Amino acid sequence: MGDRCSRGCNFCDVETGGMESLDPDEPAAVADAVEEIGLDYVVLTSVDRDDLPDQGAAHFAETVREIKRRDPSILVETLTPDFRGEADLVREVLAAGPDVFAHNVETVERLQWPVRDRRAGYEQSLSVLDLAAREGECYVKTSLMLGVGEYDHEIYRTLSDLREVGTDVVTFGQYLQPSRSHLEVYEYVHPDAFETWRRVAEEELDFLYCASGPTVRSSYRAGELFVEAVE
Repeated sequence: MGDRCSRGCNFCDVETGGMESLDPDEPAAVADAVEEIGLDYVVLTSVDRDDLPDQGAAHFAETVREIKRRDPSILVETLTPDFRGEADLVREVLAAGPDVFAHNVETVERLQWPVRDRRAGYEQSLSVLDLAAREGECYVKTSLMLGVGEYDHEIYRTLSDLREVGTDVVTFGQYLQPSRSHLEVYEYVHPDAFETWRRVAEEELDFLYCASGPTVRSSYRAGELFVEAVE
């Protein structure tokens, strides 16, 4: 949906503002590329588009439908914005039939600001994940960055909250500062701590799976790990 975002999160290096009209051919073009490359698992993500009446929900949905129209066996993960928590917009994406609905809560509740744009929020993101879990015929996924100043008890509470609303998959990665004007790294978390959180998520809180490590990002080995977990 373009290379500019309507929000300005302090961890992200995407340009803010100067939004352009959507390309109506993009859904078909993405599906053509998926077909040409021969992908069997696709992660679709985007910038935020608060400037649009539907915040881009229909564009997301049409891209999923175009991919599935060409080959229904392709697994599609939609990593979406929060759509300001508007349920009908979340439902529009769900109705297109993604296999995984992902939306990133990014960090613990206390640090939503200054990490995220003020239009984002912990409860708003949880409401999106909750709706997807209750009404979608798909798995639900989210991701957190570590190293921005969170405490262990806050991470545990976040995991518990995510399971309470039906989130199936969680990933943890190390926050890295994209430029000197962005949020500073508070801590470089030891790999052993990432492994501990993986075990807590999978063994104690019963997430379907948890990818966790300094270099992990929300789409890290998404297809491999998902297929392995559901087989």
